[in-house]
Amino acid sequence: MKHLILALCLMASPAFAVEPDEVLDDPLLELRAREISKDLRCLVCRNESIDESNADIAKDLRLLVRERLLAGDSDTEVINFIVHGIPGEFAGYGEYVLLRPLGFGSNIFLWAAGPAMFLIAMGIGGGYLRKRAKASGKPVEALSEDEAKRLAEILKD
Repeated sequence: MKHLILALCLMASPAFAVEPDEVLDDPLLELRAREISKDLRCLVCRNESIDESNADIAKDLRLLVRERLLAGDSDTEVINFIVHGIPGEFAGYGEYVLLRPLGFGSNIFLWAAGPAMFLIAMGIGGGYLRKRAKASGKPVEALSEDEAKRLAEILKD
């Protein structure tokens, strides 16, 4: 029974693609590398972090993260290097490589578009309901005798 529970727990935990030759000797640097890798997107697998992906480019990115950490970069400097690169040497991968896009710059329009559309839709819906409530409903006239007779004849047929 213990083995079954252990097997289920292992299957439920996330699978990491980090290979033994990539692991840093310093456990604190390795922990930082794992944390950074969780926030970087695999460019092949799309919605999978480089920490979980087995793609070659994910491995290259994991090695690049570890290389920058060994060079003494802070976590922010590592992410900036991967996103922006170094002019003339390495172009970087752009903001697409981030699993959580930045909330400023040109992305502010993307972050604001959803709430803005919601507010616009609420304004249009509220205006429609207000206009509809103010509309005067004219009372419907009763059928004349001739119309009532004609309707009765039609319904009999």
